Amino acid sequence: MNGGRRTPRTREDGDVPMTTTAELIELSERRSAHNYHPLPVVIHEAQGAWVTDVEGRRFLDCLSGYSALNFGHGNTKIIEAAREQLGRLTLTSRAFFHDQFAAFAAGLGDLTGKDMVLPMNTGAEAVETAIKTARKWGYEVKGVARDRANIIVMEDNFHGRTTTIVSFSTDPDARGGYGPYTPGFKVVKYGSVEAIREAIDADTVAVLLEPIQGEAGVLVPPDGYLRQVRELCTEHNVLMIADEIQSGLGRTGETFACDHEGVVPDVYVLGKALGGGVVPVSAVAADADVLGVIRPGQHGSTFGGNPLACAVACAVIDILGTGEYQARSKELGGVLHERLNALVGRGVVAVRGRGLWAGVDVDPSLGSGREISEALMRRGVLAKDTHGSTIRLAPPIVIAEDDLVWAVDQLAGAVEDLAR
Repeated sequence: MNGGRRTPRTREDGDVPMTTTAELIELSERRSAHNYHPLPVVIHEAQGAWVTDVEGRRFLDCLSGYSALNFGHGNTKIIEAAREQLGRLTLTSRAFFHDQFAAFAAGLGDLTGKDMVLPMNTGAEAVETAIKTARKWGYEVKGVARDRANIIVMEDNFHGRTTTIVSFSTDPDARGGYGPYTPGFKVVKYGSVEAIREAIDADTVAVLLEPIQGEAGVLVPPDGYLRQVRELCTEHNVLMIADEIQSGLGRTGETFACDHEGVVPDVYVLGKALGGGVVPVSAVAADADVLGVIRPGQHGSTFGGNPLACAVACAVIDILGTGEYQARSKELGGVLHERLNALVGRGVVAVRGRGLWAGVDVDPSLGSGREISEALMRRGVLAKDTHGSTIRLAPPIVIAEDDLVWAVDQLAGAVEDLAR
């Protein structure tokens, strides 16, 4: 504490341009909050599925920015759209219309099959928007008494890290130390329709879930679960909100993970890949009887739906419109899961996922997820742990099949290295 006075700092000897991995990591760790624990690699440039560090070493990216880079680093169509828009107009705020907004709203509405979209920036903002919308819908449309609305959420969920969202997290690291917590949520077991049925009451306005739980370890619910949740929500006049921030936009071999069961939620929550790995773009998509409860001055964002974001998102929507990336994710996902499942019993305990997305449980006696990720990094593959000895794999959909096979071979080698 310095009594509220700002103390100017001069650059220390170490605060000069650095070039080595060790120097850059040391300075980063010294001058930034430790809210992440990155792998010890400093990336300098990237193209497609490959990245290069500051010392010229190449790595295969099998994380894709937690699915923000579904279409690869430096995707030509997306970069060209961003570059063209950068030279014309980047921000107006929502005080005015701009010439990219209509195409974005209509395009994303058509992609989701919804009447309206409400653009934000980050995934957490979109989830907060969905929560606010569901509550307002509950009061104005369903007729729930003021301040009585509740939303049913799932154990082991991950929807972001804002104060409201961590209030219903079951992860002690995400939740601990941030109370008092926001009320109005009921936490039930993921994958259990009966648990939802028992939790629903007259004041329930929504069920919020991830069609596949990413941060929890790429957990896929039982067959028929999403369809039964849809039926239950319809029966009780409750909004089904699907957080497709990680699972959507081609990652699982369909446009949305809900598509695997032919389910259309009332509300889609989108982000990550919607910004093409270039800018943060998120949105809520729903029909007019839901999003229509939001009126001028009641919710907003200075940067939400800005011209640059809309231009990039339109390129993403065009890419998805061809179906090429969804088909590629499905095809390569088959290769990925076949080869991963062949490792079960050889240091790998279980494999889960869909499309180009997998959670891999490694025998905990061999090491933690962090140690497995570090062993993979030494072999030229970048992946990240979730919990315990589980790692997730989510390479860009543009990855070459030979590179994908090589990545799984490196995982097998890394497991063998740890077993020695």
